[in-house]
Amino acid sequence: MSKPWSREEFERGLRAKEALYHIHHPLHVAMNSGQCNQQQIQGWVANRYYYQVNIPIKDANILANCTEPTVRRLWVQRILDHDGTSEQDSGGIEAWLRLGEAVGLQRSEITSFQHVLPGVRFAVDAYVNFARKASWQEAACSSLTELFAPIIHQKRLDSWPEHYPWIEAEGYRYFRTRLSEARRDVEHGLQITLDHFQTREAQEHALGILQMKLDILWSMLDAMQLAYVYNEAPFHSCNID
Repeated sequence: MSKPWSREEFERGLRAKEALYHIHHPLHVAMNSGQCNQQQIQGWVANRYYYQVNIPIKDANILANCTEPTVRRLWVQRILDHDGTSEQDSGGIEAWLRLGEAVGLQRSEITSFQHVLPGVRFAVDAYVNFARKASWQEAACSSLTELFAPIIHQKRLDSWPEHYPWIEAEGYRYFRTRLSEARRDVEHGLQITLDHFQTREAQEHALGILQMKLDILWSMLDAMQLAYVYNEAPFHSCNID
């Protein structure tokens, strides 16, 4: 049996997964370099909304499975971050809707999910299902793509106003807010993962869980690239009367 990695080695292994983060997907590279048109930006925002509204559901599943009050007290903040604490104190989901409006979408067409691609829906539903059925420590580990999230939010804030001047400034509130929230969340999730997965077999399992989440995010962009870049939306080749 292989010797467990030290805590530092294990953390380096988790952070090394950044090389496969969806910031490197061709569609994200195109967005951040100003190569996308308005329809492509709108498609991404509308599809990503389905992921956004499922984040608090995923986190509620983690809470439902968690037996540790100290963990629950911290983890519940993630739900409040996205749902808000009241109609007056809105959270990340409302901020995403304002991003949708800023790129020219109607709020009703975003919330109806009418633009959500089957591949995106399948990937997001699989993630929520995993969080429901896995141990709470495994589900917490899957959230560690937050390790890399501040990078992607900062790139949008740095490049989008220049490349897409037609996007209203209010739309960027979600990205600004998540810069600090993601850093806070990852500190807690990383501690859970480093504390729980201590044998070499468990540590390798944790890396596999993180890879699964990376695959989910990448697959979502694959579906969007096919639909909005290659103009091959689902069933495009079928003859439907």
